[in-house]
Amino acid sequence: MLTDVVYRLYERRLQHALRSEALPRHIGVVLDGNRRYARARGLSTLAEGHRIGASKIDELLDWCHELSIPYVSLWLLSTDNLQREAAEVSDLLAIVTDTVARLASEPRHRERGLRVTAVGALDALPDELRQTLKDAQEATAHHQGCHVQVAVGYGGRQEITDALRALLAERRAQGHSLEDVIDDLTPEAIAEHLYTTGTPDPDLIIRTSGEIRLSGFLLWQSAHSEFYFCDPYWPEFRKTDFLRALRDFAHRQRRYGR
Repeated sequence: MLTDVVYRLYERRLQHALRSEALPRHIGVVLDGNRRYARARGLSTLAEGHRIGASKIDELLDWCHELSIPYVSLWLLSTDNLQREAAEVSDLLAIVTDTVARLASEPRHRERGLRVTAVGALDALPDELRQTLKDAQEATAHHQGCHVQVAVGYGGRQEITDALRALLAERRAQGHSLEDVIDDLTPEAIAEHLYTTGTPDPDLIIRTSGEIRLSGFLLWQSAHSEFYFCDPYWPEFRKTDFLRALRDFAHRQRRYGR
């Protein structure tokens, strides 16, 4: 179709222009709108929307590979998602399990050295999913390509709570008093106990589906991130939308709170 040809030409122009721009090293993505997409398209089940959204992840990683983006964080499953109806939660868990296994085993991802790690309250997840996450991490631990963090059973408030608990437990084991901990408490000390320790904070966070909020995604880490909100549901997110987000990022003057 003519519109497809026009979009491809437009994408090429956008991507070519971005070659000379400062691109984000770390992109976080809130993959939102799968359920609304399923309803809008009249799909037989909400799970179909989630499955189509899961397949879109491979396209996103292709685009990141083309532009040499070294870090990507994907919010696959929130703590709130786990409170939905049992049938939908069961479908979600199965889809996330399949998606993580695919990211670790897909030939093109392996050839590119894709590394997969998981962040979230992993102990609260079912055994099968937890084992799949562990297997994916171990299978890709030596890879040197794009580092993909999958946020599963993740909530920003829970992450900060867990970080403080871990910090207090560590200091108690070292024999420190509560007064010592209070006196020495710094943002850096808390950050060392976050799920994402060792990964740079996101430069850009993208959320699809028209919602203009983070809903708890990387609350601590996004203090100086740039945000890009767009209308398409996640399954409808195109390369053009991705490139527009990068163009918007490149044109912003980052002040880091100063």
